[in-house]
Order: sequence, then C-alpha cells, then structure tokens
Amino acid sequence: MFKFNLAEHGTTVRTEIIAGITTFLSMVYILAVYPSGMGEIGIPAGGAVIAAAVASFIGTFLMGALA
Repeated sequence: MFKFNLAEHGTTVRTEIIAGITTFLSMVYILAVYPSGMGEIGIPAGGAVIAAAVASFIGTFLMGALA
C-alpha cells in the first residue's frame, strides 16, 4: 500500500494530523472572513467566496501534486 517514510522525513503521524487540521481551519477562516473584507471595496460577497474557494483549491492541488 502506501509507505510515507515519516521517520525519514523527520515527522510523525500526530504532527501531520495537526498540520492538516491547522490548514483546514485556516481555509475555513479565509472563506468566512474574506468576503466581508472584499465587500468593503465593492466586490459582491458571493463572488468573493467563489474566488477564494477556487484559489484555495488550485493552490492546494498544486502543492499536493508538486510535493
């Protein structure tokens, strides 16, 4: 199956789980706060949410694919 060699990379399962949760919470925060900030300069909230979600998806996909 999958062998990630965590010890060879200087990490543990616990560290990776905490990193994943931290990343998820950061994305949730961005999707919750970003539209209000963009609304102040005249960008519709719906468009700001979609733009943030698409940008997050692309960035996450690229990091996963290239790492």
